[in-house]
Amino acid sequence: MIDSLNKRFSLLESGIRGTRTYDKIGTIRKVTGLILESEGPEVTIGQVWTVVSERHGKEMEAEVVGFKENTVLLMALDSVHSIHPGCKVVSRKNSNSVPCGNPLLGRVLAGMGRLIDGKGPLVAEQREGFHREPPNPLHRNLITEAFSTGIKSIDTCIPLGIGQRVGIFAGSGVGKSILLGMIARGSSSDINVISLVGERGRELREFVENDLGPEGLAKSVLVVSTSDQTAPMRLRASNLATAIAEGFRDEGKNVLLLMDSLTRFAMAQREIGLAAGEPPASRGYVPSVFSVLPKLLERTGTNDSGAITAIYTVLVEGDDMNEPVADAVRGCLDGHIVLSRKLANANHFPAIDILRSVSRLDRAVCTESEISLISHVRDLLSLYKQNEDLINVGAYIKGSNPKIDMAIEKFPEIEGFLRQRYDQLCPRNKSIDQLTGIFS
Repeated sequence: MIDSLNKRFSLLESGIRGTRTYDKIGTIRKVTGLILESEGPEVTIGQVWTVVSERHGKEMEAEVVGFKENTVLLMALDSVHSIHPGCKVVSRKNSNSVPCGNPLLGRVLAGMGRLIDGKGPLVAEQREGFHREPPNPLHRNLITEAFSTGIKSIDTCIPLGIGQRVGIFAGSGVGKSILLGMIARGSSSDINVISLVGERGRELREFVENDLGPEGLAKSVLVVSTSDQTAPMRLRASNLATAIAEGFRDEGKNVLLLMDSLTRFAMAQREIGLAAGEPPASRGYVPSVFSVLPKLLERTGTNDSGAITAIYTVLVEGDDMNEPVADAVRGCLDGHIVLSRKLANANHFPAIDILRSVSRLDRAVCTESEISLISHVRDLLSLYKQNEDLINVGAYIKGSNPKIDMAIEKFPEIEGFLRQRYDQLCPRNKSIDQLTGIFS
């Protein structure tokens, strides 16, 4: 009899151990679009919970985006099919853990940290800090060392520093993705963290195999959220990539963070804000957009351990460089690189408009001779562009102005120098020597 009782107790114990337990439980009461309204549980903004449909035997994840009286507002991270009133909202795991370490190199992750590259499981340490606070401003190391991108026009005329944050402002179809791939392959960083936010699914494999290549992939981590995924997933991809970069920075690494694009991050926040009931403001963007953007951007840069050099693409609508997102971002960054559709149409790649691009740290990372060289090149380009129409129609008479004469003489060489094939990367010191040679 005792043996029988012991056996029953053992079976009961094993059953209890195998039972899935929930810390807190809520109940779905209403579904509007991608917004799920739940009665309970006690949650905080940004937490990810699991919605369980016992009727259909399916589960999905949803992120807490707001509150309405006594109702919790969640936004689905996936399709809301099979979700119905009465579904349970449960918590099973810490959704804000971040994988870290060298096992991430060469891997492709989705916004929730799941692998999508089919290369086997990821064996990496996990840490807290999905939404980390920016470093203390007084604990940031000063930016004094130049960062080599491998792009001649950037390294010479728009010099960047290790730990600088810069935006690439451009319309669609002017070569942003190719430029990012070139920078990823040719940069002087130890590790690349690349976030593709809201991109077309077709472009992912093209970027990995053609633009990035095996050389770039070997020292890179990709975090991807395609355009068909929900707004919270696109936000999480951006934050996850930033958190991974922060982890490598804390290890003392020189990290390059490439994010394409910051505009789609803002659009995702706009979608969430409007669904949660925020009032639209400039061009439909809700106030929270202009709050979360600087929080994301300030997490990069230097700290007392390492540095994150961050390059964000900004997709300007209708080539309007003063649209709301571009205008807000420009004030938060340490410089901007403008891609010109006119140059792209003229088959000038990379289509970087030198005269409209600015690095706010050029004097901090360049020698006096390099500053003089940059100023001289910009002066000549500006003079040529100002008088281009007169020159092209033959109205300018040689000898009228010695500076314009020099601009006309040197322009073909400068333009040829600024052109660069995607497979012809050049270290910064070599680029400076080539540009100096034009005037020697």
